[in-house]
Amino acid sequence: MLESYDVVVIGGGPAGMGAAIKAKELGLKVLLLDDNDFLGGILPQCIHPGFGLHYFKEELTGPEFAYRLINKLDGVEVKTSARVIEIQNYSDLEKFVTYVSPEGVKKVATKTIIYAAGARERHAFEIGIVGDRVAGIYTAGEAQALMDLYGILPGRDIVIVGSGDVGLIMARRFALEGCNVKAVIELMPYPGGLARNLMILKDFNIPLYLSHKVVEVRGRKRVEKVKVVKVDENLREIPGSEFWIEADTLIISAGLIPNVKLLQEIGVRIDPATGGPVVNDRLETSVPGIFVAGNSLLINDLVDYVVEQGETAAEGAKEFIENGGIKSTRWIKLVKGENVRLVAPHYLSGERDVWIYARVQRPIEDVTLEFPEIGKKLRLPVVKPSEMLRIKLRGEEIRKAKEKITMQVVKNE
Repeated sequence: MLESYDVVVIGGGPAGMGAAIKAKELGLKVLLLDDNDFLGGILPQCIHPGFGLHYFKEELTGPEFAYRLINKLDGVEVKTSARVIEIQNYSDLEKFVTYVSPEGVKKVATKTIIYAAGARERHAFEIGIVGDRVAGIYTAGEAQALMDLYGILPGRDIVIVGSGDVGLIMARRFALEGCNVKAVIELMPYPGGLARNLMILKDFNIPLYLSHKVVEVRGRKRVEKVKVVKVDENLREIPGSEFWIEADTLIISAGLIPNVKLLQEIGVRIDPATGGPVVNDRLETSVPGIFVAGNSLLINDLVDYVVEQGETAAEGAKEFIENGGIKSTRWIKLVKGENVRLVAPHYLSGERDVWIYARVQRPIEDVTLEFPEIGKKLRLPVVKPSEMLRIKLRGEEIRKAKEKITMQVVKNE
């Protein structure tokens, strides 16, 4: 006989821990699996402040945020160093999860699954960087782990690709260690990070090259220089604009991709815009009883939202078990309109209030966020692709729509 659970949570980062804690509070029998040696996901290596302002109402470092969640896991069965290798969807209320741990290979049964396996970083080859295969090329996460978990400085003369929050935070981290951050290179004509993190470049006098890309690395045993080229409005390289920057280390911070391979293997429908699953307002995927939260759903900029999504998924798992599924008389599709690049959840029931998470395609000042079918409007001073929009739609507002609700961002005249 296999050991059986109400819910198996895959991933011990903030989304997974938030889901497990909430599921336990709802009276469910929970197993939490994580393939790392310790819980927290990426948080233990994020030693900078800026976490918890929404969820805990105070500013914390990443390890502090993780520690608070870990302390709330009493009553949850936790397995670390446990890598999930297969999910089997036998029926709506009967699923199997197989994982490998120091104890060997084990298979468990569960009524529901909450998938919170996070995301992976893009690497140099994915963004078109060619040249010598030398030491000194790291993703931002690798460099951060070396510095903040193991006390190893990856290099001294640094070029960073990508002006997202992680890249900017690493620029500060290197500068604080006395390194020479030669430049931050950004492909788009606007920076990708939050305003508070962009101040890092000004504080440390670090050059930011917008509409530029790194195309080549040269060196013998280690990086010696990188080639940078300017791009036009269509992101095409401009001939004659190239120049070289001498450096011994190249840090790739070119974005994250939801880690959804196990879900794809069982036929979960994926949204090309988010890279994560298509979900309803309980964060249930297209496979009944399998829920998703955190960066496996879409790439978040605040850990507070990740935990919030984990809790929503746990509430969905509870409802699924009690009712034999997530019931709704009809599903209303949430549609991307003008200047909206991605949005989740994708289907709304109107039976509950829902947090909508979205990102715009381009930065615009003085805009109105509109949902025309339900007459909802919000005026905003500025929207940026780097800053997630989070809007609550009330159940009674959603029920005004017939088949769809369009979300659009319109420039005010």
